[in-house]
Amino acid sequence: MHCPFCRHADSRVIDSRTSDDGLSIRRRRQCPECGGRFSTMETASLNVIKRSGVIEPFSREKVISGVRKACQGRPVTEADLAVLAQAVEEAVRQTGSSQIDTNDLGLAILEPLRTLDEVAYLRFASVYQAFDSLEDFESSIAQLRADHAAASE
Repeated sequence: MHCPFCRHADSRVIDSRTSDDGLSIRRRRQCPECGGRFSTMETASLNVIKRSGVIEPFSREKVISGVRKACQGRPVTEADLAVLAQAVEEAVRQTGSSQIDTNDLGLAILEPLRTLDEVAYLRFASVYQAFDSLEDFESSIAQLRADHAAASE
């Protein structure tokens, strides 16, 4: 790690702490050359493989913006969307893979979104599960009704 003050090529770790969310580590460092102290944040990388083959870093903001469209006109707050994006990221990280396809990421969003708002879930599912007809919507709605009936028993 280069020192941000004198650009010396090395630094010494003084202290390490896990962040509040447990997904990153904050390290306090000191430069052996100038004595300057600075902090770094380290996270495990998680990349998304787009349909075009391009690989880019996972972004909670992109998850939120995609889900926001499905939630348009629904009683869903920005805080709800932030919690959903965090849950999706945690679920994807638990798979142990450092890369995920965009389609798999879309599918990982479905369950938390279903819990949040069923109408938004149907809107989002119609894109990521490639609904082709009314029968696709009907079967998805029938599954939601069956799940409600099972939960109320």
